[in-house]
Amino acid sequence: MPSKVIIANAVLFLFCSAMLAQNDKNKIAQTLKSADTIQVQEPIDPLSPAKAAFYSAVLPGLGQAYNKKYWKIPIVYGALGTGIYFYTNNNKEYNRYRDAYKRRLAGFEDDEFFGRIDLNGLQRAQKFYRKNKEISLLVTIGIYALNIIDANVDAHLLQYNIDKNLTLAPHFKFNEMDAKSDLGLTLNFNF
Repeated sequence: MPSKVIIANAVLFLFCSAMLAQNDKNKIAQTLKSADTIQVQEPIDPLSPAKAAFYSAVLPGLGQAYNKKYWKIPIVYGALGTGIYFYTNNNKEYNRYRDAYKRRLAGFEDDEFFGRIDLNGLQRAQKFYRKNKEISLLVTIGIYALNIIDANVDAHLLQYNIDKNLTLAPHFKFNEMDAKSDLGLTLNFNF
């Protein structure tokens, strides 16, 4: 009974052979097509990344729409909305504890935390919510900046020339020195 390694190598060999045969058929078909037709490439617009970044800076998500990556727009607004939600929530809690602390210092004992939290607890709560409010603001600003960077980089990558001359294919080779098979990836550049 053949071992599992030999069976796996045989299957992999057949797969790689089929891939190479398909690749040869594609090359022949491309050669015939290129002889019959002239390929026209779109001109590169060097201002496209700058426009996308500007549009995203003016209105978050507009640069993604300019790049026709509409699926990213809800992600941008969801991330910005989450950051704004946490900022407003922490700001509201900070103001509650700050107002109670100010009323206690003024001599009033009618705040909502009286009897449960002392002055030191009110100060710690203010410090905690102020820190969280500032972190939420920084995260929201970071998400806004990432929105702009994403639009710019995506516009650059849309202009990148992708053709069949650059391929990455699986590679199978039988190593005759130790009678084992080698599996890897082959990167091909065709000029």
